[in-house]
Amino acid sequence: MKWLDKLLGDSGSNYHRYDQGDQYPRHDHGIPRQSSGGWHGPNIFDDGRRNGEGHSYPQDWHGNGYDRPHQASYDTRPGYGRPPYGGPSHEEDDRAIALALEEEERNRRHGYPVNNVDEDEQLAKAMQESLNFQYRDPRGASNYPPPPPRGSNGAGVCAGCNESLGYGRFLSCLGKTWHPNCFCCKMCSKPIADREFSVQGSEAYHRECYKELFHPKCEVCMSFIPTNAAGLIEYRSHPFWNQKYCPRHERDGTPRCCSCDRIETGGRGTYEELDDGRKVCLECLDSIVVDTKNCQPLYREILKFYKEEMGMPIEQEIPMLLVERQALNAARDNEKDGHSHTAETRGLCLSEEQTITTVFGGKSRNPMRHMQRGEHKLTRHCEVTAILVLFGLPRLLTGSILAHELMHAWLRLQGTYPQMRPEVEEGICQVMSHIWLTNELKKLKGNKSSSSSSSSSSSSSKANNTQNQIQIRLAEFYLHQISTDSSPVYGDGYRHGFAAVQEFGLSRVLEHLRLTANFP
Repeated sequence: MKWLDKLLGDSGSNYHRYDQGDQYPRHDHGIPRQSSGGWHGPNIFDDGRRNGEGHSYPQDWHGNGYDRPHQASYDTRPGYGRPPYGGPSHEEDDRAIALALEEEERNRRHGYPVNNVDEDEQLAKAMQESLNFQYRDPRGASNYPPPPPRGSNGAGVCAGCNESLGYGRFLSCLGKTWHPNCFCCKMCSKPIADREFSVQGSEAYHRECYKELFHPKCEVCMSFIPTNAAGLIEYRSHPFWNQKYCPRHERDGTPRCCSCDRIETGGRGTYEELDDGRKVCLECLDSIVVDTKNCQPLYREILKFYKEEMGMPIEQEIPMLLVERQALNAARDNEKDGHSHTAETRGLCLSEEQTITTVFGGKSRNPMRHMQRGEHKLTRHCEVTAILVLFGLPRLLTGSILAHELMHAWLRLQGTYPQMRPEVEEGICQVMSHIWLTNELKKLKGNKSSSSSSSSSSSSSKANNTQNQIQIRLAEFYLHQISTDSSPVYGDGYRHGFAAVQEFGLSRVLEHLRLTANFP
């Protein structure tokens, strides 16, 4: 019976050494074996539909709810041990063993010689190769993890340390095999002991580490953005500045800058409040214009732009005044020119004689401390009485408003242009504002390149570079605002006018407006 002992194990020993790569029956009390290579679900940032309804932008985003877990497949590979009694076996193999035993016993009873040792060993070897200890689970062998990959020395190799797995416990996940202590979180470098983990790309993370790295945080309250009723991460995002914040901050009175539209972050009180209730962020505050006298150089610069750059001189002396919101709205209501205006008016080309309250004496860093008000009676000497601009706006935004209103003035002073539909006249005025801003942006970028090429590294030079970069971003934002305006008068009017100027040139478009009061 030596061949049977070789097959089932030495009767004098209580263990049998399994070959590396053997698989074992499923134990109900053990950890279930599931080998799927890990779950590669979508990143919470992968949802392409960022923009929905909310506030003034369609930038709502519904991401996945918290990431679905990946599961690691554990395999316990003991170095020693006999297969459990009653484990699965092949019926044919059992039958062959029984027949062999029966035949040997019958030969012994009749005095026939039994098979020699060599034949027994050959039979045992054949049985060993047939069985190979590959037990099959009647519930399906697909639940078993594959054996670990073999290295040049015939042993499994850990994907973390590149050492042999040996015959101990190992993990099978993300399509690789690991020592339990080698399967570590990418962020904290600690072993992932939980059966659930998160994956970004090909890297594994603890679920909390993944949340800390990839779950979006609100830039207003600095908390993790909560999920909505459907279990999805939902937040608002500014279309230009890309600020991400909880939807509730659009309803809880969180301030926005009146110039660049950025929502206040870093806690309440960081924005400067103007006398009329508007809030200004610190970056816009550095260049705001709050004094009528100090605004005159900018006004003359834009008049020069019209004359020299565009070939459209304005010879008449037209007063320019900075005014508060209340005075600007009152002047708009008193106008009888039949033009439509937005609810939030920032500039106005007056045609009527009025008495206007203007502002002067303010300082940009503390605009309300020294600001004064005074009455100014406007007398009409031509088709245009004055140009009014809302105070407290940055230089670039103030200049773009002046470029817009001066186009209104130029059309009226020519005396040859017919009455146009609002979307046509406002559209061509927005085109002029866009042209001026584009010209200013080129100057700013030229200053940036020249300063970067210089070898100066003084603190004042660095401060100037920082301020220049801020102005570049503001100019890009104002251009973005003009081109993406959704209003039918200013937005659609600009897009029709800009397309016409791009195709035919400004002079031909202006001539066509003079003849037809419409864009070509």
